[in-house]
Amino acid sequence: MNTRILTTLAAGALLAATAACGAQSLDDDGASGASATAPAVVLDQAPTEEKAADVINAITPDKDLAAKAPASLKSGGLKVVSSIGYPPMELFATDGKTPIGFDPALARAIARKLGVKVTITDEEFNSQIPGVLTGRYDFVISSMTDNPERQGQVTFVDYVQAGSGMLVKAGNAAGIAGPKDLCGKTVSVVDNGSSMELAESYDADCKKDGKAAVNILKFPGDTEAMLQVSNGRAQATVTDYVVAAYKSADPKLAMEAIALEGTESPWGIGMKPDNKELIESVKGALDALIQSGEYGKLLAAWNLDKLAVQSAVINGGK
Repeated sequence: MNTRILTTLAAGALLAATAACGAQSLDDDGASGASATAPAVVLDQAPTEEKAADVINAITPDKDLAAKAPASLKSGGLKVVSSIGYPPMELFATDGKTPIGFDPALARAIARKLGVKVTITDEEFNSQIPGVLTGRYDFVISSMTDNPERQGQVTFVDYVQAGSGMLVKAGNAAGIAGPKDLCGKTVSVVDNGSSMELAESYDADCKKDGKAAVNILKFPGDTEAMLQVSNGRAQATVTDYVVAAYKSADPKLAMEAIALEGTESPWGIGMKPDNKELIESVKGALDALIQSGEYGKLLAAWNLDKLAVQSAVINGGK
């Protein structure tokens, strides 16, 4: 299997070079700052193409959380797996090998809060949970829905609430704010997917209420479906909200994203259930990031504010 591993900065010999770039060290007491002796770890700097790089690089270790972090993390760093290729959650930088996006950003932020280094490995989706269960990885963060079926394999710490959304032309001349506004309008979707099912349910609701039907145009992929809005053939396209938010952030596309309320479900960071120490460390780090406002800044950097959770919940998927 072709995997790509994000190379992290080495401690010790490269300390002087990384310090010049703003790297932070963690002393024996778990505090951020210089030490008379060589520090145990030099915290990783975020990639320059990461939109949340400034936020990540400003995060300092939490003394109590760092002290309680599993010994394996302190010695070998946090080993993370993700499936890179679902922007804005996970994507590669222009070098084709450095993971960026919200999920890698949050993984790096958690590592810095715990005062440890991090590696992020690209694996195909179905290999991720097995990799966690065998101990190859500490956790998976990959836009993975927290549901009862997966809870039978891993324990989740939920980090966002994600659902479906729509894209409309900038200015929203059609006045679409939600599903009820789609009656009598044309909507483009990806054929045989969850977006098509949603559009069909909205069409059924319109007919039930005695309103005009939704004209549904079906296409093989998101790109074709989105093109129908651009060329005026459709007034809206239904897709995942994270995709809609990412596309709307591109001024060249001249589109607006609309969240579809009530379609949200939690996405979680998956860990081996018996690794209680790690689960508590990750939960504690996420809560600390939420309370400090750093979590919100990470979301904002990727135009994903609507995905925010108020606290870190374990196995919240029902």
